[in-house]
Amino acid sequence: MSNNLYTDHGVEVPPGLPLVVMLTGFIDSGNSVRSASRHILDHLVHERVCTFDNDALLDYRARRPTFVFEQTRLTEYRPPQLIVSLVTDDMGNQILLLSGYEPDFRWDAVTECVVELVERYGVVHTTWVHAIPMPVPHTRPISMTVSGNRDDMIESYSLWKPTTEIPGTFPHLVEYTLCNLGLPVVGFVILIPHYLADSDFPLGALAVFDAITTATGFILPTDEFREAGREFVAGVAEQLSENEELQRLISTLEERHDSFVVDNPIPSPLMNAEGEVPTADVIAAELERFLRTRPGDSSA
Repeated sequence: MSNNLYTDHGVEVPPGLPLVVMLTGFIDSGNSVRSASRHILDHLVHERVCTFDNDALLDYRARRPTFVFEQTRLTEYRPPQLIVSLVTDDMGNQILLLSGYEPDFRWDAVTECVVELVERYGVVHTTWVHAIPMPVPHTRPISMTVSGNRDDMIESYSLWKPTTEIPGTFPHLVEYTLCNLGLPVVGFVILIPHYLADSDFPLGALAVFDAITTATGFILPTDEFREAGREFVAGVAEQLSENEELQRLISTLEERHDSFVVDNPIPSPLMNAEGEVPTADVIAAELERFLRTRPGDSSA
């Protein structure tokens, strides 16, 4: 049976809770999902409901576990984990949270496990969150594309609605399966400025929190990320104020973003009518060059 893939820890779970899926693996731009899921488990009360079997699902050579080495010996083993937790917010609201790594193997079987858990606990609806790089400016509110069968969420929050082929993730398969079963599910793909995708981008994690709260009503601790986001934006603004080339690059992204938002006949926020957009490499290279040449910069 598919439930041989996980160990049930016997926690009593109230029926009718939302399920939230926050996995890292293929892409996690701005470390948005990873930062948000760690923050939830570090700051909110939670119990482990079940733990999935690493030996069946994990490619250890691709995601090598961590050991703690103290002078002459190994003192701790920290393997990656894929777990379902019962999480309680400060208002007493609860969710089920599936967090950890995206399975390397047996996607169909793990999806069966998720469906089993949804049916066993009478999950009211499922929400998953993902973050991808897009040529959008950091000076505009973070937008998203929303999928699934919760039409209220899609109509209210989905900015970009393409018809295209995409590389699949495990949460995509979960959404596809739940939709086919007629079970409520919504997926939020957060659109992170592509030139910041390799950074720790606190506003990305904040957008993840906002999506979860929007879909579930669950109250998440966001003060730390709001403050970090303000500092991050202020730092970038300072850099931009001293470099006209960077200002032009960001201004181009702003113009194309704003044209798309006001229903300008541009096919997507990916490009303008000529099919051109400043690349992440161009912006990142210019930013790196600028930082190296700043007078009086102690880090140069």
